[in-house]
Amino acid sequence: MKPAPFTYHDPITAGEAVSLLTKFEDAKVLAGGQSLMPMLNMRFVVPDHVIDLNRIDGIAGIRDGGDTIEIGAMTRQRDLMRNQVIATKAPIIGEALNWVGHFQTRNRGTIGGSLCHLDPAAELPCLMALYDAMLTLHGPSGPRQVPFAEWPLAYMLPSIGPDELLTGVSVPYWEGNTGHGFVEFARRHGDFAIVAVAALLTVDGGKITRAAISIGGADVHPIRLTEAEAALVGAAPNAAAFKAAAENARGIETMSDAYVTSAYRQRLAATLVERALSAAASIANENV
Repeated sequence: MKPAPFTYHDPITAGEAVSLLTKFEDAKVLAGGQSLMPMLNMRFVVPDHVIDLNRIDGIAGIRDGGDTIEIGAMTRQRDLMRNQVIATKAPIIGEALNWVGHFQTRNRGTIGGSLCHLDPAAELPCLMALYDAMLTLHGPSGPRQVPFAEWPLAYMLPSIGPDELLTGVSVPYWEGNTGHGFVEFARRHGDFAIVAVAALLTVDGGKITRAAISIGGADVHPIRLTEAEAALVGAAPNAAAFKAAAENARGIETMSDAYVTSAYRQRLAATLVERALSAAASIANENV
């Protein structure tokens, strides 16, 4: 199939794009197009207007902000994988992106497009939940910031107005001796995750001083295991602590679909949490 007829717009500034979103009620934004183009071709979405962001300057790129990493919303996934700031300060992002589709889709897909599409099984939302990222939106009233915890409203429904544009993502830098682990299970490589788990551990003096665990694919939005994170702080980074955290994952709310049941996802989440934490501890121990 081919898309239904629509009017194409290619603004050159973020302000112009926001003006178009304000003017036209039935409009879709085109970033990398890896989700939107198939949906247009299959006529799952039939907008009257498509607003292409690819000519806009200033909303792509990666900058070291000291205690943060500043990422433009139009930054390609390929560039995230190759960037030295990401590799140094948040290496889990580059590693997890190896699980996203294939190199052809990563060449075009953007971080902003993934976060706005908000597929529950996508890797980038899971990672931004892990880091408690801050999102910057621009609308008719100017910029506003949204913590990632407030970003998902419902299934594939982000907290963005119809006349707003996501322009940037701020990722906090974890200082100290921090290790990371990312583990994903999918039906085949390149498919969306049935369950994915991302973990960060900071270790000092043989004890965990900070922990974060994010689960993707299990429910309609990424899940943070806050209780397990709190329990890990002060514990030794060992198998017993990680098994206890994994048991916490067995109680999360999960969804069923055509492929697996909710109970299967709970069991899988527990297994992957344990593996991700073990991988994070191994890296932290190597850095000692």
